[in-house]
Amino acid sequence: MVASAHFGMVIPSDDMITQDDNKSITLKVQFIHPMEGDYMEMAEPVQFGVLVQGKKIDLLNTLQEKRINDCTTWEANYQIQRPGDQIFYVEPQPYWEPAEDCFIIHYTKVIVNALGLEVGWDEEVGLKTEIVPLTRPYGLWTGNVFQGMVKVKGAAVPYAEVEVEYYNQDGKIRWLADPMITQVIKTDQNGVFTYAMPKAGWWGFAALNEDEEKIKHNGEEKSVEIGAVLWVKTYDME
Repeated sequence: MVASAHFGMVIPSDDMITQDDNKSITLKVQFIHPMEGDYMEMAEPVQFGVLVQGKKIDLLNTLQEKRINDCTTWEANYQIQRPGDQIFYVEPQPYWEPAEDCFIIHYTKVIVNALGLEVGWDEEVGLKTEIVPLTRPYGLWTGNVFQGMVKVKGAAVPYAEVEVEYYNQDGKIRWLADPMITQVIKTDQNGVFTYAMPKAGWWGFAALNEDEEKIKHNGEEKSVEIGAVLWVKTYDME
């Protein structure tokens, strides 16, 4: 299903923290249709943390429940403690989607650069599936090309489908037809995808694969869509 694509989301209040900035950031953790602005119910995640200079920090107990449009979402405050790239990640609980007759698990990441040290942005968290950026995922101008490698259990996935969607925060973006809501690209033979982002703001990349494992629903084993999701932000050149 392409129209009304699901996206796990981790959006920080700032993606580049300078020496003069407030060192405290807020992170929104949600399950959403980002272009259309429709939220889905999100149970408390299985894990939520940050990888900094090779060290994982568990942030699960920092999450605060926040209701938006009658749906449960989450929010956390985080204090930058050290320079370097901060890779925030979330593993949600499986979400049952009756329209697709399957469960959905989106392993989601976002990278925040802190205090001028550009080190660590291409580190792997070790999630079941993840997008490893090949382009530095911050400091991006509108129109820049972004590349990433899709991995499942540490191995690159050739010809994987990747959905791309813009976070239409203020609802001002309109589309002529449903195919314009979600862009669809594929990885090449090496598991690498390429996309040029045409507008300033947050862009989500969701690489979708089917898990080998099943989950029972009402006594029947159902397939599980595992998504590797990465969010990046672009800025207009002024």
